[in-house]
Amino acid sequence: MRGLYTLAIRTYAAAVKVAALFDNAKAKLWVEGRKRRPETGADDALWVWFHAASLGEFEQGRPLIEALKKQYPNLKISLTFFSPSGYEIRKNYPLADEVLYLPIDTMKNARRWVKRHRFVAAFFIKYEFWFNYMTALKEAQIPLYYISLILKPNQYFFRWYGGWFRKQLQNVTHFFVQDETTLNLLKDFNNVTLCGDTRFDRVADIAKQAQRFPEIEAFIAGRKCIIAGSSWPPDEKLLIPNLERLPEDYCMIIAPHDISEKHIQQIREGLRNVRPDKVYVVDTIGMLSQLYQYARFVYIGGGFGVNIHNIQEPVTFGCPVVFGPKYKSFKEAVDLVGLNGAFSVNNQDELNQVFDRLINDETFCQQASATCKSYLESQLGATEVILKKITSTFSF
Repeated sequence: MRGLYTLAIRTYAAAVKVAALFDNAKAKLWVEGRKRRPETGADDALWVWFHAASLGEFEQGRPLIEALKKQYPNLKISLTFFSPSGYEIRKNYPLADEVLYLPIDTMKNARRWVKRHRFVAAFFIKYEFWFNYMTALKEAQIPLYYISLILKPNQYFFRWYGGWFRKQLQNVTHFFVQDETTLNLLKDFNNVTLCGDTRFDRVADIAKQAQRFPEIEAFIAGRKCIIAGSSWPPDEKLLIPNLERLPEDYCMIIAPHDISEKHIQQIREGLRNVRPDKVYVVDTIGMLSQLYQYARFVYIGGGFGVNIHNIQEPVTFGCPVVFGPKYKSFKEAVDLVGLNGAFSVNNQDELNQVFDRLINDETFCQQASATCKSYLESQLGATEVILKKITSTFSF
């Protein structure tokens, strides 16, 4: 079975190389980034390895990286990404001593990797299962921890053909999981701790350190503001018509997921009949997580595509959240819909109704905001739980 798994990995890598030949920008970054040969440590420094699929998973691991570096300043951090969308943004992350693409998951690569430094622990974030690396870590007696792990009953581990995959989970030293469902799915293991999602700790820190944006404040000019974060064209198709319905004391900021010149121009063309003072389009990255401080409520994009984007950032500012129907993969979204702190819509009419109520019903909006704040507070502390557990069982 391992041979078939490795063959699948090699086939995927070959397909990405073919895509790169046809000028697929993301594929080219994926291929070129893996041509850099990782260096091998030449000293006795202790290293910890963190691996994230992309930027969102990195943000989940970041609180633990920062906590470890604070408690153990001499530890060195190796940070790897699978996706260019994570690596390209965080390749200069200052707390990491090296930031690299993860070499493809073959036993040769994995065994070479774990011998590069004096690794004392490895942390895989959320759902990054690379079975040859997991085996190599076990062989080298390097503890492997999963943090912010979340599993679903329909995943391959729990299907009729999942025996080999479940067996690979025995290579994990400890699972730190987000929810009761994952805890129950791993009931046959005695190395599982339910502690929640570390990213809540991260977004709470962002909120405490939020900076001011004078240009944004000048645009808002004392009005109430709706922020549409990480929007896609299907989201913008609903949002732009709603702009014409906003009261005079309201405005909107649109921060699209795709900030390419072509997409920004498409948005501006859609806004040609909207007064310029009613809408502000953000065409840079790095602002959105702090812009939510200005929002009365927020629309989060992606729910009419594959899945919604992160809602934790607006929730930490107490913003009620609206999004499309594809949200059930995210525990916090499901929880807040049930608590009336977040609202899912399926079409233009439903979006208009939710927006109207959040705008016109002050009590309703304030209750939704209080629900979001209370929920956030209830989710804090996962990083501390993990840190205490790992430092009590393993000495750095």
